[in-house]
Amino acid sequence: MLHIDAKYIGLVSARLDKFKRVKDHLYTFRCPYCGDSKKNKNKTRGYIYQVKTDYNFKCHNCGESRSFTYFLKDRDRQLYDQYILERYKEGITGIGSVAPNFVYTGKKPVFKTKMDLPRATENADSVRYLTKRGLDPKDYFYAEKFQRFCNTYKPTYDNITRDHARIVIPMYSESKKLIGFQGRALDNYVQPKYLTMMLDEEHPKIYGLDKIDKKETVYVTEGPFDSTFLGNSIAMCGSDVDLGTMDYKFVFVYDNEPRSREIVSKIAKTIAKSYPVVIFPSSVHEKDLNDMHLAGQDVQNLIESNTYKGLEATLKLQTWKRV
Repeated sequence: MLHIDAKYIGLVSARLDKFKRVKDHLYTFRCPYCGDSKKNKNKTRGYIYQVKTDYNFKCHNCGESRSFTYFLKDRDRQLYDQYILERYKEGITGIGSVAPNFVYTGKKPVFKTKMDLPRATENADSVRYLTKRGLDPKDYFYAEKFQRFCNTYKPTYDNITRDHARIVIPMYSESKKLIGFQGRALDNYVQPKYLTMMLDEEHPKIYGLDKIDKKETVYVTEGPFDSTFLGNSIAMCGSDVDLGTMDYKFVFVYDNEPRSREIVSKIAKTIAKSYPVVIFPSSVHEKDLNDMHLAGQDVQNLIESNTYKGLEATLKLQTWKRV
């Protein structure tokens, strides 16, 4: 692995000011994060150095520190992609040497569709959590160490010292190709509660595309679990999801949080894009669809009866919001 890193240190060196090799496995240059000393343009306090079988970057001016993998990703995305492919060819990924879940075609990794994890039904804590929320454990998987599991697919998490057990929610494309997965922490004190990893970075972070009829109304919820309680629904697994390129009849279902400025803003922006939205009546006190289901609500009927668009949606939003 070190010979690959050394090769790419040399390749990226042209982008590093005052770069020089101090000795074997030690390089210095002006830090690209803080710009290094403003008074002395010859000072070089950024270093790449060897740690066991890896290289790290550290700046002794601003304190910025990260693995060489992530340093390269920041500096040159094209070189980073080549570097990852070269590591894959030698069976290197994540922390140390782990055989990745991909088939190498000579162009880019093609990931297998199989989830190499036990079903959630095989873990008592997962079964207890999911059944308590009214969800079917057989639809999900379980990872004792979620970040370590992600790293067997591709290098994603550089530091896994605080790794935790998570329920794993697989995401598939319309053609049922595995495109990523989301991990929900089993312990509520763990933050963030959800972690998402995409195998196909160009694919939008959407759950449920493999299950919908795109000719019918498609409901869009804020999370995979909520989508379970609605027919023909998908879920956004990230705040950066753009559905504008998809020619579906969407209805957006945001959480019932009238005091949240973020939620109110999202609804207003969605209305402005001419999409129908759901605005819950004041008689509903539960925050999300999962809680509404557990409270005995007929979720499907509730959603269909409270869908609004255009001016009507704007007026409903004004009376619903509390911010």
